Amino acid sequence: MPHGKKYNEMNKLVDPKKLYAPLEAMELVKKTSPTKFDASVEVHINLGIDVTKGEQQVRSTITLPHSTGKTKKIAAFVNGDKEKEAKEAGADLVGGEELISEIAKSNKIEFDVAIATPDMMAKLAKIAKILGPSGLMPNPKTETVGPNVKKMVEELKKGKVAFKNDTTANLHQLIGKVSMDAKALTENFTVLIEAVKKAKPASSKGVFLKSVTVASTMGPGIHVDTAKIA
Repeated sequence: MPHGKKYNEMNKLVDPKKLYAPLEAMELVKKTSPTKFDASVEVHINLGIDVTKGEQQVRSTITLPHSTGKTKKIAAFVNGDKEKEAKEAGADLVGGEELISEIAKSNKIEFDVAIATPDMMAKLAKIAKILGPSGLMPNPKTETVGPNVKKMVEELKKGKVAFKNDTTANLHQLIGKVSMDAKALTENFTVLIEAVKKAKPASSKGVFLKSVTVASTMGPGIHVDTAKIA
């Protein structure tokens, strides 16, 4: 599909052969956003992993120092006294088996992230086929399963995000909005890259971060030099 005139104009500002220093890349991503709305800024990382091997999956969580500029709608799958705790912490959807049955019936997901207490995990199997493909199934590895409901909800509201690679060995992560300061975007970017490096599987050989690109929604891709992270 051909790109619009605005995109082509913005694309001319980017040198496709150049590896930009992180701050320079964030300044450029702000400048090259072709949309009138406050576009998202996303990082796309091509990883040196074998996706057919279970032990080479890359997944972890980070708390971005400047959030992502997007308020997350949180669903808390909890029972009894934990419902009050979840509501007070700021969860948007709170419930136990009734909420699970409702989702199973409607097939609708009206939240961005889900947390659960350990006792709810067996019950969530009922909607695993709905939550799983969207990456919304609570998981101890992404710290979305645990007894401390208040802590889980509050951390997510503050900007905690989970990341994981897809089936093509790529990882996509939102780090902010183009309206954010370039320095804040750079700090979010740095925290993400350091966390991805830390999550490198022991059996992954060769170059781990094959390429790192940053782009705004509908904007051109800008290649980032991760060796220049301060």
